[in-house]
Amino acid sequence: MVNIASIIDHTLLKPNATYKDFKLLCEQAVENRFCSVCVPPFMVESCKKALSNSDVKVCTVIGFPLGYNSCIGKLIETKQAIKNGADEIDAVINISALKSKDFSYVEKEIALLRKTGLNKILKIIVETAYLNQEEKEKIAKIVLNNGVDFLKTSTGFAPSGATVEDIKFFKKILKNNVRIKASGGISTYKQAEELIRAGAIRLGTSKSLQLLTDDDE
Repeated sequence: MVNIASIIDHTLLKPNATYKDFKLLCEQAVENRFCSVCVPPFMVESCKKALSNSDVKVCTVIGFPLGYNSCIGKLIETKQAIKNGADEIDAVINISALKSKDFSYVEKEIALLRKTGLNKILKIIVETAYLNQEEKEKIAKIVLNNGVDFLKTSTGFAPSGATVEDIKFFKKILKNNVRIKASGGISTYKQAEELIRAGAIRLGTSKSLQLLTDDDE
């Protein structure tokens, strides 16, 4: 049985989340030994302080959730997040640019995010729900060629999230050179286990506690 807690990014990105909710998120992450908390950029500093005596990392999102931010805006956001204590960066691609076949823009943005992210873990969110197979293959190859640490499937704000089929598809292209984070709609232990078997080695979910106590386990 996989120790699922150790590969979970315990996530709270709801627009109506309160400071109290983020405090509880950090407490839950420490208690259950989750890999990280994934929080909005403005909460990085306070979460970093709350987790200072633990091994739990702080992950934040950039260009979230639509990816439409200007490239320079994403870079500034990334620099500030790192300054505030972020250990991991989850950045949304410019989906419009990808679907418009402006691959040079997408590649340049990812390359700059990699450079700006220094030695921090960089995950690129590709938002699979909006992509066809050709686009999935193209973005996987761009990610592969630019020193990214993880390809992440989804923001959780799109109509659908991680699927076993997508994980297997990306795994064939990325092999062991880029890791895969499955996210979006993961709510049962069985589902998580299937995604892991398909090739995901990190899970992003707001249903972390539910996964740990799932009856299907």
